[in-house]
Amino acid sequence: MVLPVDRRTIVHKLLVLYPHPADPEAFNTYYRTTHLPLASRMPGMLDHRFTTSISAGGAESPYFAIYEADFPDEATLVAALSSPEGQAVEADVPNYAPAGTVVLTYGTEVPPAG
Repeated sequence: MVLPVDRRTIVHKLLVLYPHPADPEAFNTYYRTTHLPLASRMPGMLDHRFTTSISAGGAESPYFAIYEADFPDEATLVAALSSPEGQAVEADVPNYAPAGTVVLTYGTEVPPAG
């Protein structure tokens, strides 16, 4: 279930940066049919998205794919990653992710209009 986000509320994000895989087609197939369905089950997640269309201002991007997930707060993100669903997601990563994949978590805040 996707919950609305108060635009002034701090949101915690999970960001995954995937380098170019040896076999982009195999990555795409596995990622879309196996990994993303696992990730979508993480409890407390507000929303998630990914892309394989990355521009680096005219240069080749060091990343092939980017995944983002939003959580209402840090505690919910940590609980999601520690849950059985989160552990299944983490255990699946070696099945498709290239070496050098980067996982970041951080809080964000959208400033009030003004």
